[in-house]
Amino acid sequence: MKHILVALFVSLLWLPSVHAESPAAPEVQMFDIDQSVIKMGLAKGVTADAAIEAMLSTAAAINMKLVGRQDVGGEIRARGMDAPVLQILQFCNPEDAVKMVKFNTIYAAYMPCRIAVVEDSEGKVWLEMLNLDMIISAFPLPEELRAIAITTNGQMLTIMTAGATGEF
Repeated sequence: MKHILVALFVSLLWLPSVHAESPAAPEVQMFDIDQSVIKMGLAKGVTADAAIEAMLSTAAAINMKLVGRQDVGGEIRARGMDAPVLQILQFCNPEDAVKMVKFNTIYAAYMPCRIAVVEDSEGKVWLEMLNLDMIISAFPLPEELRAIAITTNGQMLTIMTAGATGEF
């Protein structure tokens, strides 16, 4: 939360000074952080590794390509330091991504779709992703692109549910 407040403070300081002479300052939109993320805890007996395996298998079965994976916690542990589970999996349907970006390049900022596997301070592992419903409802889209966004959201929730339950 501290980082968000610092970023907001810096952006408020930066925008007026940089664009003071500009007749058209950029428009800034903000969302409530509590509503911007969907969070699922792992079911009893499901490990982080089993959740990841279930998500990868499910993604492949529904044609969502794994386009990136960062094992942040593993990287820190490889440096000899203590770190919780923290992996970020990135999924995408490349054809759909191109259609969205051709409509408006801003959608590239939301791609690829990410699911974080993260251990909290109590040792509980969570799966967390951007709440795509918030994005879908906030911006008007042509019907074809709206259908793509809704389908992608459903696919991401399917992948996340498979991970949380360990079932695929």
